[in-house]
Amino acid sequence: MAEKFINVTLKIWRQKNAQDAGKMVDYPLKNVSTDSSFLEMLDVLNEELVAKGEEPVAFDHDCREGICGMCSLYINGEAHGPDRAVTTCQLHMRMFKDGETITIEPFRATAFPVIKDLIVDRDSFDRIMQKGGFVSVNTSGNTQDANALPIRKEDADNAFDAATCIGCGGCVATCKNASAMLFVSAKVAQFSLLPQGKVEAQERVKNMLHQMDVEGFGNCTNTGACEVECPKGISLDNIARFNREYMKAAVLGSE
Repeated sequence: MAEKFINVTLKIWRQKNAQDAGKMVDYPLKNVSTDSSFLEMLDVLNEELVAKGEEPVAFDHDCREGICGMCSLYINGEAHGPDRAVTTCQLHMRMFKDGETITIEPFRATAFPVIKDLIVDRDSFDRIMQKGGFVSVNTSGNTQDANALPIRKEDADNAFDAATCIGCGGCVATCKNASAMLFVSAKVAQFSLLPQGKVEAQERVKNMLHQMDVEGFGNCTNTGACEVECPKGISLDNIARFNREYMKAAVLGSE
């Protein structure tokens, strides 16, 4: 199949720093290959801007393989753009039409302050993880080999599915409340389903929820938009499991 090219107009959020008010700026871009990825298209734009002596658009990226989640962008009103089960770096220009105007914004949430242009600070996710996203290990020399602990296949599968969360923040960006519940519940689930994670289960769920509130994320109202936009398809079942774990911790903690 012959390679196709399209012309697009990019409406991009430009913000010099965290203190700058910021504004949308239009950039016409011609002869964009539909085989190129969205980030490759932004690379082409930046090459043109640099050639003209203008400031290139700052955006986050790293692996460009859909693994790290750094490429998070809000495209035409959707986290990671119009495709499904993909990160921004996996989105291709074939998803757009010739002559289309594409609006590109950073993820907007109080807990994700803009650093510059399309880059936001997602350290709040790291701080939530620090409050409980780990398993303490007894290194006394009498520890049991993890491979010797029997685990139901269903539990192992569900834990693995939850662990595929890459922490991109798409759930927060698409939620009307800017809730991080899908992210937090996935991190809780990947441990609470396994024997190694049950020792600290009560403290983990309470500490991570508390830190989520401290960071300024909103509450979950079960609209389900987070699951739809999640590039890894993290299920809402994890939020239900989180609520059960929290209720269990609250009841046992009051005894």
